[in-house]
Amino acid sequence: MAGISAPLWAQSTEPTNPPQTSTAKPADQKKATNLEGVTVLGSRRVGGSETETPVPVDVIPMQKAAEQSPQFDVAQNLQYSVPSFTSVRQTGSDNADLVDSAALRGLGSDQTLVLENGKRRHSVALVNLFGARNRGNTGTDLNAIPTLAIERIEVLRDGAAAQYGSDAIAGVMNIVLKKSPGCEGVAGFGEYTRGDGKNYLTSAYCGFRFDNGGSIGITGEWQKRGRSNRSDPGDPRTIGDTKVDNETLYVNGEVPVAESAHLYFTGGIQNRSASSAAFARGGIGSDDIPSRNSAAMYPNGFVPYINGAIKDRYAILGVWDTFGDWRADLSQTYGYNALQDIISNTLNASIANRDLLNGGPGLSPRRFHAGGFSFEQETTNLDLSRYYGDILNGLNVAFGGEYRRENYRIKAGEPGSYIDADGPGGGNAGSQGFPGFQPGDVTNQDRHSYAFYADVETDWTERFLTDAAVRYEDYSDFGSTTTGKLAAAFHATDKLLLRGSVSTGFRAPSLQQRWFSSTFTDFVSGKPVDVVLAPNGGAIANAAGIPPLKEEKSKSYTLGMTWAPRDDLQLTLDGYRIDITNRIVLSGRFDTSDPNIGAILDRLGVGQAQFFVNSVDTQTKGLDFTANHRLQFGGGTLNTSFGFNRTFTRVQRIHAPPALVGREDVVLSDRERLFIEDGAPGSKAILGFDYTRGPWEADWKFIYFGPMTLGTFDGPPVPNQHYADKTSADVSLTYHFNDKIKLTVGGANIFDKFPTKQDPNETDNGFKYEAVQFGLNGASWFARLAMKF
Repeated sequence: MAGISAPLWAQSTEPTNPPQTSTAKPADQKKATNLEGVTVLGSRRVGGSETETPVPVDVIPMQKAAEQSPQFDVAQNLQYSVPSFTSVRQTGSDNADLVDSAALRGLGSDQTLVLENGKRRHSVALVNLFGARNRGNTGTDLNAIPTLAIERIEVLRDGAAAQYGSDAIAGVMNIVLKKSPGCEGVAGFGEYTRGDGKNYLTSAYCGFRFDNGGSIGITGEWQKRGRSNRSDPGDPRTIGDTKVDNETLYVNGEVPVAESAHLYFTGGIQNRSASSAAFARGGIGSDDIPSRNSAAMYPNGFVPYINGAIKDRYAILGVWDTFGDWRADLSQTYGYNALQDIISNTLNASIANRDLLNGGPGLSPRRFHAGGFSFEQETTNLDLSRYYGDILNGLNVAFGGEYRRENYRIKAGEPGSYIDADGPGGGNAGSQGFPGFQPGDVTNQDRHSYAFYADVETDWTERFLTDAAVRYEDYSDFGSTTTGKLAAAFHATDKLLLRGSVSTGFRAPSLQQRWFSSTFTDFVSGKPVDVVLAPNGGAIANAAGIPPLKEEKSKSYTLGMTWAPRDDLQLTLDGYRIDITNRIVLSGRFDTSDPNIGAILDRLGVGQAQFFVNSVDTQTKGLDFTANHRLQFGGGTLNTSFGFNRTFTRVQRIHAPPALVGREDVVLSDRERLFIEDGAPGSKAILGFDYTRGPWEADWKFIYFGPMTLGTFDGPPVPNQHYADKTSADVSLTYHFNDKIKLTVGGANIFDKFPTKQDPNETDNGFKYEAVQFGLNGASWFARLAMKF
């Protein structure tokens, strides 16, 4: 029972095949092999039925999104297609502006596991810090993959660490790449109605099928996004979208290499140049001279720009074969992500002040290489499975192992990006906007892990199925953990499926969280404050009483149903609860008055310090509902889709380390607590209409974002920031010249909605609009031309 396709997404009551792999048929057809074998996300059965899965999966076909969507990248397409998914472009958040984070069910971006063709994809090197909603999290850069290269994206909304390993607490996303024959191209343009943020897109795909049954797909994409600015007249700030240039190449294929063996491969390269605006520094007459500016260089003030050069690399090489009734799959996956910072339109105020004190005009270089960081991951997998068609109504046994090595590095910037040239007082050290990484921040850390799993899926009768999984993992830096899962599906009738699961899970602390070290400038109530984020296990963290990081652990429960009362109507309803213990969060701020580290901060010349710490237990409860309907109407076809997610997260307990007992408000401040509990809208709904008649196709979509509450810098009695619920709308019209050429024009956020205004002194980005819910840019229009060859 496949779901009815909606304008951009479909809820499949029984999802289709994720990993681009193949296998033999089940035992009763074991003599035949099939290059395009089927597996199911959330199940280890290969070649099995798609009507048996006991867990909820959204299936989002990406062809239409690549050709007709108002959104030009993967993360934004999912933001406006999947109710339980959140990705908002940040502004005023330093490096977090350069990489869009993504999350499921209101949890952290690093609590969702991302697969590509069924294999683990690497996370980014970036840790979201200052100003970001997903503060303290790493995540996966979905925009490193061209939309046109993707056949579909499958979103498993269930805890699955026992099946896939670390990070799968909120769920799993599997990105399935195309390798079908044929060539196509897409050209797109869009901009905000205020005339900025221009988007240019050129994407091309070609797929080839070989005489031996193999196939390959090649995709190239160039995307250029201009900067937008929503600052008020007279405000020197630049508030809006980051400037981005992407160049991406992807290859995906599979070829037979023996009678039953097949070689499969995937390779992706993206180079991204991105530029984000930092906070403005004042000119003559302000407190920023000489501390953060020089009258000789920027008499009217200036806006520094954080320019990131991002490299992303991904590769899979594997082979699968059948041995009798067994199927074996051996693969090697490689992932790499690096970001190097160049700060422009800036200065080192201490260098300028030294020049002034020495009789010069007070000059400094205007551009600095500030260093950067990288993350590398290598994963080896061996998976074996066998289907027994003669046991009960069918029994699938799977087991395997995984070895993973990871490396995280920080490289120092050039000396001018971090030095204090004039000593205490005077000009502040480092490049304004983003001080460079210092020699003391430099790190080169490795770890490795290995895992073993077993999975048994049993069809007890024609109507009742269970899936049991267990997984053991051992990490070189914190120890071992064992997780398990039990799921079941029962066909109460031919049209009604009841399903549920219970599982335990975990997330290993990332190397980025363990070893990131940096000093950055935050603006608290409009005033600049230098903040050090000290690495776990370092001298400052130890002095503050912060213990070594360990894994997060979770318990997940789901219960739901799918119902197809008619062939043209399908409904799903799933409730869930996720309990997480020892959740890793970014602590509150420790300042110079702290009895343990105040003197250390004074010596460093910084005002505050933060740490990563396992300090919080949370509980998340939620509900997902979807409906899809198809109607023949007015000589055409109307597809209607509706999806709704309600998520409620609350902190249950704060674990203060022994040295900080009684200071729980410092370990987790009210402001940081609200980022955990309300960092994403608690409710989100998407109602879509797609009407096709002859060569014309019209799409109309309403996206409802629920209210949010975030904290303030000053805290009580200053009230929290409340964001009212908002409804955005996208509309487009497509004309199909023939079956190979189509033109789409339309608009996004056509009612020009903005978030609720706030006091700029209390917001993270120092502006009346924050990048919450759906961003702060207003309405836009777009056009796309899609052609097939």
